[in-house]
Amino acid sequence: MSKESVFEGPSVSLDNMLQAREARSFRQQMLMEKYPQASLLCATMNIPGPVKTSEKLGQAFDSMIDLIKEELSDKIIFDKKITPKTGWEYYMMSSLPPLELKKMLMTIEEASDLGRLMDLDVLRKVETGLLSPISRTELNKAPRQCLICSETAKECGRSRKHSIEQMQAVISKIIDQALDDNH
Repeated sequence: MSKESVFEGPSVSLDNMLQAREARSFRQQMLMEKYPQASLLCATMNIPGPVKTSEKLGQAFDSMIDLIKEELSDKIIFDKKITPKTGWEYYMMSSLPPLELKKMLMTIEEASDLGRLMDLDVLRKVETGLLSPISRTELNKAPRQCLICSETAKECGRSRKHSIEQMQAVISKIIDQALDDNH
């Protein structure tokens, strides 16, 4: 299977992405207000380049969400998947405390190669009233490594160390392998 098959889909602009981020933040705030005693998971995919949705990206996303739902089925208060053109978003309110939820999600994330492509953010309110994600380092876990080299993913992303094409090639390989293994 080729890279093109994973990344065949509509392109989105930076403006689209900024609008989606703002809308996601609004949805997160609304969910936390509606379910103040619950923990919030916001799951998205971490996909470089202008194409954020395709059939295979959707299959990869759904595969991870199915794992999460299976693992946490008795702890889900509310869940919903939405599909803007900027990429799928999955929201879940859980009865688990935030740190416990994050630990479980890291286990799920690490059990699947597709987990490396996901952002599974567990958010909580901080003193300012804003929402803040729980980091891996807060739970004594190393930051995520780059898909291409051994540096931390954030450092490579910030410095743009790898081209979009390089990253898409690796992502395509991960997705194709995972989807082939599932069939």
